[in-house]
Amino acid sequence: MSLERSSWRTNLGFLLASIGSAIGLGNIWRFSYMAHQYGGGAFLVPYLVALLVAGIPIMILEYGLGHHEKASSPLSFVRISSRFEWLGWWMPVVAMFGIMLYYSVIIGWCVNFLIYSFSLAWGDDTQTFFFTNFLQLSDSPSNLGGIRLPILLATMSVWLACWFICFRDIRHGIEKASLIFMPVLFMLTIIIVGWTVSLEGASEAIFSHYLHADWTKINLFAADPQIRSEAGTVWAAAFGQIFFTLSLGFGIMITYASYLPKKTDISKNAFITCMVNCAYSLVAGLAVFGIVGFMAHSQGVAFEEAIKGGPQLAFVVYPKAISLLPGFNSLFGVIFFTMLVIAGLTSGVSLIEAFTCAITDKFDWPRRKVATAICILGFLGSIIFTTRGGLYVLDIADHFITNYALVVGGLLECLIIGWILKATVMRKHINRFGIGIHKTWAFFIKYTTPAVLIYLLYLSCASDLAKNYEGYTSSQLFTYGIGCLLFCLAVALVLTAYPWKPEKLKRRHRPEEDDLLV
Repeated sequence: MSLERSSWRTNLGFLLASIGSAIGLGNIWRFSYMAHQYGGGAFLVPYLVALLVAGIPIMILEYGLGHHEKASSPLSFVRISSRFEWLGWWMPVVAMFGIMLYYSVIIGWCVNFLIYSFSLAWGDDTQTFFFTNFLQLSDSPSNLGGIRLPILLATMSVWLACWFICFRDIRHGIEKASLIFMPVLFMLTIIIVGWTVSLEGASEAIFSHYLHADWTKINLFAADPQIRSEAGTVWAAAFGQIFFTLSLGFGIMITYASYLPKKTDISKNAFITCMVNCAYSLVAGLAVFGIVGFMAHSQGVAFEEAIKGGPQLAFVVYPKAISLLPGFNSLFGVIFFTMLVIAGLTSGVSLIEAFTCAITDKFDWPRRKVATAICILGFLGSIIFTTRGGLYVLDIADHFITNYALVVGGLLECLIIGWILKATVMRKHINRFGIGIHKTWAFFIKYTTPAVLIYLLYLSCASDLAKNYEGYTSSQLFTYGIGCLLFCLAVALVLTAYPWKPEKLKRRHRPEEDDLLV
């Protein structure tokens, strides 16, 4: 007999959980560095265009699919056609056994640096501390070099926290956690931004580098073919950032929407989720550019020399800037890394939930046992990323997952909903309650968004075929990159092979779900 399906207690709880899934570590360091790299304020133009023509339409699609079928992504897709069940598994499997395995380790780094903040243990040379003292980085991914115990213990604490939240049903676990974590996250972000912009050199960096627009970076119609080519890369990067920052293609939003009641304003919720997530990125960018500007001013160096991309922004640049603050250094560090831990956890639990819900939907196993088993397996899988060569493995896995796995998932998702289920059917369902969506939404899902995602795949393939990513050897890229994708595909196909119970393939609504949440 199937298990009773839980539901959100309030629409606010659903929104905060969805926004928490979307807002992650990448909102803080990835978006800011991309803005610096791709023309400052000019980057906001393709970013907002991408939000309108890809982000919001796919968010509506995933919310609509989950709500329409009242099911996780595998069950949702198998109800459309049994041919597509593997895709329904592919997305949460990649989220869980691809992304979450290394994402939990990055959150673990944040936990470590939160502890270091109390004594400013990173010292004056933060780059040496991060790579040599903390990571004890080996010379290549072929040399894993043993486990770093501080990172392992911190990663274990992350998995325990996620297990504690996911162990309970959606209403008493993720919803309650989101109602606590998200207001705290917003409050800490406001404190950090307010504190940062008041620092000497911050306003100059914000206006000269963040808000200042270099329009040549986005000019697709320039006479110079080199400028046009570079502009195309910027536009593709903007679409990619929107796609990844909104947790699209993970199966998460489908899962979260499946817990909604019948009378729900799907399009309004999708719009709010997208706008709050992107607004958070813009606001967090003020803190990033402000602190880098302060550090550059304090050291008498150029802004371009001070800023660094990726994790270095959080674990090298920020600690250095914190050490240079005129006062309350430890307090600033504690607030900043607490903010990162919370942003990471709210995204992490959603990655676990997508797979947990899929397993309980298919096998009717008790949620608590499933969540426990998944978190144990997840922690064991994370261990490779806690080694001295873990950063290399993380870099390779992340490159292949974000550039191929998620894009393929999102592309096929659009094609299936747009052409097989028919986007008009989904639009009719979404328009039953609340704000209706225009028929152009169906055009985006059928044509525009797939075209953009195909272009992203083309750029990724062309780049990787031209030269090995970051100079890694072909065997290293195959082992940790392609190997990761093949493993996820194998897991998805094995889970697909197990038959569903016939009664599962029919949509069902409980009578008590018919009331609109407030």
